[in-house]
Amino acid sequence: MPTRRERRVPRAERLPVDRAADDLDWHSLRLFLQLYRAGSFRACAASLEISVNSLRRRIEALEAALQLPLFFRTVDGIRPTAGGEHILAAAEAMEQAAFRVLRARGSVSNDIEGEVRIAVTEGLGTAWLTPRLVEFQNAFPNLRVALNCAMNSADVLRMEADIAVQLTRPEAADVKLVRLGYLHTMPFASRAYAGRNGLPTNVDELIKHRLILQIAEQTSQLSIFGDMLPRFPYPPTVPITTNTSSALALAIANGAGIGWLPTYVSSLQTGLLPVDCGLNFRFDVWLTYHPEVEVIPRVRQTINWIKSSFDAGLYPFFGETYIHPADLPTVDRHIPLSELYKGFVP
Repeated sequence: MPTRRERRVPRAERLPVDRAADDLDWHSLRLFLQLYRAGSFRACAASLEISVNSLRRRIEALEAALQLPLFFRTVDGIRPTAGGEHILAAAEAMEQAAFRVLRARGSVSNDIEGEVRIAVTEGLGTAWLTPRLVEFQNAFPNLRVALNCAMNSADVLRMEADIAVQLTRPEAADVKLVRLGYLHTMPFASRAYAGRNGLPTNVDELIKHRLILQIAEQTSQLSIFGDMLPRFPYPPTVPITTNTSSALALAIANGAGIGWLPTYVSSLQTGLLPVDCGLNFRFDVWLTYHPEVEVIPRVRQTINWIKSSFDAGLYPFFGETYIHPADLPTVDRHIPLSELYKGFVP
């Protein structure tokens, strides 16, 4: 028999409707989502840096709490059951709601403080944004920038980053998308390599040289160059491939061969020689973020800074029209890359 005080409490608040809900937690549902997106227990465990057995126990506990099998285990990985598909849709809705809570929290303060996470391609992040980031952070000393330089795209909808700068156009319809500019690339070589081997003046001469290629998610020079291979009587010599722009630049600077770099590297005083052989490529540079983060002062300020860093009026090499490196202005406000890599380049 409930007491007088208990009668004032609605029944739904006094007694749980479903005791299984007591065993649920958001962390377990996030593991469920991450496992689904990874496609297998092994891949998911590796990305989370936990053991496969630990991940299995967490998923089994979630299935027990829901009293529902979530996945079929197959030789190729995992596949959601019919019930798992329903849970997946609900968990994704919960995930988006959680992200909205976090974004709403960030918009409360008008101060430029806290952390902003930027995902950017390794070359642009290392050689271009980082030197300018120091000045930006000095202007806002209470702002902490987490700069993730990698060639894999970040999903801003799932808050893998607040802001992403990438070379591939995002397919998601719900993101804010801004074209920052264009990245013009062409072959470069070191003076030492040119002294030993000369420099090609056309594509037919180019394939007789040693070529250094970058193989990465957002820019696979091998696939771009591969489109032209059928016209050649024999494949070119490729002694080195790498996934990072910095390793590519160092290999070229040390005379390993000819490789494609952004035209702006000449403006950074690298000492590398542009190779005029008629094989230049252009990539779009995209800025992407969730529309709701723009109301957060620290994110909005960072977005404006990134846009200014790619202003073609100040930095013409990011404009739509290709400009030969010899005609580009020198960017001399920061440490030249030739000084930065001193000791790595003979």
